[in-house]
Amino acid sequence: MEANNIDIKERVSASKKLQRADAEALLAKASKMTVAKGKKVQAFKGGKDPSDEAITAMLGSTGNLRAPTIVRGKTLLVGFNEEIYREQLT
Repeated sequence: MEANNIDIKERVSASKKLQRADAEALLAKASKMTVAKGKKVQAFKGGKDPSDEAITAMLGSTGNLRAPTIVRGKTLLVGFNEEIYREQLT
């Protein structure tokens, strides 16, 4: 992040397990979300009534929020995909 001059306002330790309710709260504040799982990338709408598919996409196999998760304005990025990061963070 520092290499691209991106300031990190808040870091949450990986030991703090964020679960479904946390994912719902994050998505409720976003207008759009991109979820990356390897090369697979999915886009979802945010808002107060998120779809179950969107929430499920945010969670890993353990039921915890996938990492990394980035909130930038009204955009939520979940998971890592270098191309998506380049597009949306620079």
